[in-house]
Amino acid sequence: MGLLEEAKGKVKEAAGDVTDNQALKTEGEAQASKGAEERKETQARAEAQMHEKKAEMHEQEQKAAEA
Repeated sequence: MGLLEEAKGKVKEAAGDVTDNQALKTEGEAQASKGAEERKETQARAEAQMHEKKAEMHEQEQKAAEA
């Protein structure tokens, strides 16, 4: 989701540059920044889920070793 938002923002930013439309350029910059933050959030959530799964796996290994 963030990647698409970021790309759309960059397109608007470039269009604003080409047409000398500062408002469009500013809107594009804001949209690209929002998309970048959404992308970072998605990556962080994926990493957190990966760490949770690893922790669960280690916990299961520990329980199996104790049994």
